[in-house]
Amino acid sequence: MTSLSGADKLPDPHPQVSANHPGVNELFAVLAYGEVAAFYRLTDEARMAPDLRGRISMASMAAAEMTHYELLHDALESRGVDVLSAISKYATALDGYHRLTTPSTWLEALVKTYVGDSLAADFYLQIADELPDEVADVVRATMAETEHSQFVVTEVRAAVTKSARQRSRLALWSRRLLGEAITQAQYVLAEHDELVDLVVSRTEGLTQLAGFFDRLQRKHDERIRELGLA
Repeated sequence: MTSLSGADKLPDPHPQVSANHPGVNELFAVLAYGEVAAFYRLTDEARMAPDLRGRISMASMAAAEMTHYELLHDALESRGVDVLSAISKYATALDGYHRLTTPSTWLEALVKTYVGDSLAADFYLQIADELPDEVADVVRATMAETEHSQFVVTEVRAAVTKSARQRSRLALWSRRLLGEAITQAQYVLAEHDELVDLVVSRTEGLTQLAGFFDRLQRKHDERIRELGLA
């Protein structure tokens, strides 16, 4: 079989998204507000920790969120974006998510830190997989897990091993986090056409969003098993 020469190759039916796609600014903006919201959430929830180790771990995670925010701030500025104006558009959705998923116990706070934040990372990293390297690298650096993840897993697994009641309560809580996270993601996409276009630009269209959210569900199931909740 004769191979096609460079000049004769068929065009890619789903060419890579341009780094100048307007959805990239929106993606960076929603990520940036998410980092600010997470910082304040973590500092509040650190007060729920039963010991100094827990407070320090939460504080360290909060500090990492602001480091990620600075990265996104600089990326937006370099693209000529008014940062505060751009990120404030996402306050309603993200603040609403945190309001609806306010933990009532330290263990709920830990599960939210691990499961809820990981769901957000899964969502944005799926988008990043279809972006140019210079854009995807910013998203991946922002969503990078910290070394504190193992701290959460150890604490939660120890608690649910001792108490079947805690396991049931936290399993229900993790499902609520999933539901609210998907609702928030759908709300954000519905309000911002540029983001929808970015998500579906290298797929067959909006029908692929169902598969997009199915993958989030599968990743969530893996994490609750890791926490000992399944």
